[in-house]
Amino acid sequence: MNDENIDVLIIGSGPSGCVAASYLHAKGFKIKVVEKSIFPRFVIGESLLPRCMDHFEEVGLLECLNASGFEIKSGARFIKGAQVCNFDFSKKHTEGWNWTWQVPRAEFDNTLVQELIKRGIDIAFGQEVIDVHFEKEISKTTIKDKDGKCKTIHAKYIIDSSGYGRVLPRILDLEKPSKLPKHSSIFTHIKDIRRPHGNEGTLITFDVIDTQTWLWVIPFSNGITSIGYVGPTEFLDSFKGSETEKLTQMLKLSDYFYERFKGLDFMFEPMLIKNYSKSVKQLYGKGYVLTGNSAEFLDPVFSSGVTFATESALLAAKLITKELQNKVVDWEEEYSKYIKAGVAVFASYIKEWYTGSLQKLFFHQPENPEIKKQICAVLAGYVWDKTNPFVNKHNRLIKTFAHFIDIENGEKEKLSSK
Repeated sequence: MNDENIDVLIIGSGPSGCVAASYLHAKGFKIKVVEKSIFPRFVIGESLLPRCMDHFEEVGLLECLNASGFEIKSGARFIKGAQVCNFDFSKKHTEGWNWTWQVPRAEFDNTLVQELIKRGIDIAFGQEVIDVHFEKEISKTTIKDKDGKCKTIHAKYIIDSSGYGRVLPRILDLEKPSKLPKHSSIFTHIKDIRRPHGNEGTLITFDVIDTQTWLWVIPFSNGITSIGYVGPTEFLDSFKGSETEKLTQMLKLSDYFYERFKGLDFMFEPMLIKNYSKSVKQLYGKGYVLTGNSAEFLDPVFSSGVTFATESALLAAKLITKELQNKVVDWEEEYSKYIKAGVAVFASYIKEWYTGSLQKLFFHQPENPEIKKQICAVLAGYVWDKTNPFVNKHNRLIKTFAHFIDIENGEKEKLSSK
């Protein structure tokens, strides 16, 4: 068994791992990225938020992504029957990026790793972490390649950016049940041969079937579109047959998109992820930190996954840099509480989406432009801006305005009945 000594071991080479690796490499640390998969590989999480553009720009990864021709995402559309709510990222409360991308993640992630390889960063593909233990100030990680050969990596710090792999949560017994409702998702890609021209054909859309169930439609610049249903686990389980048969049946629920997708072949057997929301007991410990989906995964409804991944990765890399420079770091205050504050905002929005309160705000007419700007800033990923009332008072403001809408609708019903 060969041993290797480095400063920081990064588990996973998705956006989270790449952002952390890019930052730490630029600071001159000896790092290594281990990745279980062979790239390019498929992964879900195909809609970004403007906030993550700040992270890619700061670590020098924006140029390679700009050159890749990904579909521009300048907002998002929510539809529910005849009701439509459009969000424009240029009309938001918080200053910041007004656009981002919709991306096939296999291509997107591979663009990032190829840029890191060009810079000389050590990325080991096909390497699985099978054991981690800590001795004083040093971690010892055992990795195994596809031939079954093992080696040990000694590192001063481990960043777990393994996403759905959730390596350290499994190995260190950090898993904790999520407080969010049990929802599942089924999804695939199609060749979108009936895609309309112009904005209609490029716009990411959330088609709300009912309060609990919705369809995502994410068009890519290569003519392929990602489609997927999200709903209560028991609802998805009520559809019988293969995954292809289930999703084919579910597409009939969408009055808006059924004709566009009817009869088209799925590019791969639809994938089903059950009870996808995850949580952990803690985000960090002596010698390690969890980033992105390895720490928390909420819900795909507001596309927050990649943004939390890159936000947490960049912050973790900065704090590790401080610590390796013998500076004092308060991980609870500077990392855990900060990340959890952003997670709490999105968690409130997700909770109130599924209670129906947030949907009332989205589809209420006439729109309140100021409230819409404040909500739009959250949907753009700027969930740490305390000047935004819908961030600062996220735990009660949605319910308060939904209650006002109920009162208003009740008054209208009384008047119409007279």
